Amino acid sequence: MTKRSRRAFLSTSVLATAATVVVDPLISVKDSSPLIHQVFFWLKNPGSISDRKKLAEGLKKLSAIPQIKLLKIGFPAGTEKREVVDNSWDVSELMFFEDLKAQKAYQDHPLHQAFIQQYSYLWERVIVYDTLTMES
Repeated sequence: MTKRSRRAFLSTSVLATAATVVVDPLISVKDSSPLIHQVFFWLKNPGSISDRKKLAEGLKKLSAIPQIKLLKIGFPAGTEKREVVDNSWDVSELMFFEDLKAQKAYQDHPLHQAFIQQYSYLWERVIVYDTLTMES
């Protein structure tokens, strides 16, 4: 083996090994992995305590959907102002599901559909982050 081909082989081997180490944690994320559903709402009337309460009441009703393992409702915390902190939203929800299938059942559930119809007049913007979690 020449110096050049040996060097190329070693470089390729090192890169392949590094890629395996970096990608390996992702192998344990599957459609059957637990799912976290985070939703952030910006109200049409920003800062309205009344609208915030109404939306929180509507979100609480969603806990009756059997696929939801845990539901938390939140509001921006008064943490220090930093470039990486976004507290421009008014209300958030955090839900935990067993897997993608359970989250899909929640999306189609009549209570979720009713929530959207009854409370969407309150928000101007919504952002959703769905995350499959790694198995330990």
